[in-house]
Amino acid sequence: MDQTKWYKSPEMLVALSALFIGVLTAIISIYSAYIDRAYARASVWPKLEIYRSFRGDTFSYVVANRGTGPAIIEYAKINVGEKIIKRWDEVDIFSKIGQSHISSVTLTPEQTVTPLLYEGDLVSDILELDKSIGMELCYCSVYGDCWVVNRNNEAKPTGECFIKNEEAFIQ
Repeated sequence: MDQTKWYKSPEMLVALSALFIGVLTAIISIYSAYIDRAYARASVWPKLEIYRSFRGDTFSYVVANRGTGPAIIEYAKINVGEKIIKRWDEVDIFSKIGQSHISSVTLTPEQTVTPLLYEGDLVSDILELDKSIGMELCYCSVYGDCWVVNRNNEAKPTGECFIKNEEAFIQ
């Protein structure tokens, strides 16, 4: 009887080759799925921008989604100086304005919303007030990746969007 070492037998070489190919295929499949997920996240990546616009006797704040996917706005936080406001009409000069809801909305790519539109003869006063207004929006992608953006358009990733009720802008 031939005493060939177990790893030298043809059946074992075939079995070890099949095992190696199976492990390599599994690794490639896992990597491919990882790349597919990363591509899927990138294909629906939202990017919010906050900017102001003024011309003649019109002043407005605009929020635009410049990303490739929908932006689900979870909350808005607006302050005038140190005071956090819940509504624009808490600021005396904004008693007569046009407005759009900004909290808890979804913006599709390239969609804009104008949370504040003022038309009147006090634009110079509003431009002075504008220096003390701060805005913060927290938004998420459809995959649950979230960011916080401020008026300087500095978007920072965050694990989740959470705000105390007394700080949330409700308009």
